[in-house]
Amino acid sequence: MIKAVIIDDESYACQALMTLLRKHCPDVTVAVACQDPREAVAIVEDIKPQLVFLDIEMPHMNGFSFLEKCRPASFDVIFTTSYDQYAIKAIRFSALDYLLKPVDATELKTAVQKYRDRPAPVTQQQFEILLAKLNQPSSASARIALPTMEGLQIISIDNIIFCSSSSNYTILTLKDKQKLTVSKTLKEIEEMLEDHRFLRIHHSYLVNLDEIKKYFRGEGGTVLMSDGSSVDVSRSKKELLLKKLLPDK
Repeated sequence: MIKAVIIDDESYACQALMTLLRKHCPDVTVAVACQDPREAVAIVEDIKPQLVFLDIEMPHMNGFSFLEKCRPASFDVIFTTSYDQYAIKAIRFSALDYLLKPVDATELKTAVQKYRDRPAPVTQQQFEILLAKLNQPSSASARIALPTMEGLQIISIDNIIFCSSSSNYTILTLKDKQKLTVSKTLKEIEEMLEDHRFLRIHHSYLVNLDEIKKYFRGEGGTVLMSDGSSVDVSRSKKELLLKKLLPDK
């Protein structure tokens, strides 16, 4: 059995989630449903749940502040939230999971199954990445958590030279001649890195603008990256790229 705690300031949201869990995830036992995150800090420390369903938008203390109070966290987290693009981006950045309200039964079952299938518990590093992303969304020195076939890989964003599409996967070319195959599409990676100095210059390539060494003219042209790689630029992206490289022109 999976011991869980629900933290949500709305009583009806707690009841709705408990009903869905009883019906669709019978191996999840809700030990406590708490509406005050300030009280939940002590409750979680005492009960020691394996899984916490955590609302983000709450008065007095939001979900992220709750996590700050619980460092180091000894539990896994599935966030529950109304659509908040800023918060969701930070959650994705740290490879954590979330459910949009009102919670859908199928999505709940998927999230719980992902928790069951996870080869290792959520790490403290993932929580640190989440909180750092919230506090400094555009920091070039930020780290990102990325799922690979071997497990979760945590890297510095400024270590990425460029990303290339490989069907439903993305190959990251890193500094020191490293390559990393990530279980996300290039579109997903692009969305995660849009606050940083990255640009989609081709349907198959996303590049770190700070790692471009030279642009070669052509119909779309090509760019020479810092590792010596030559990357194609699509005709439709040429003008935008040149504006990014020559912002004062």
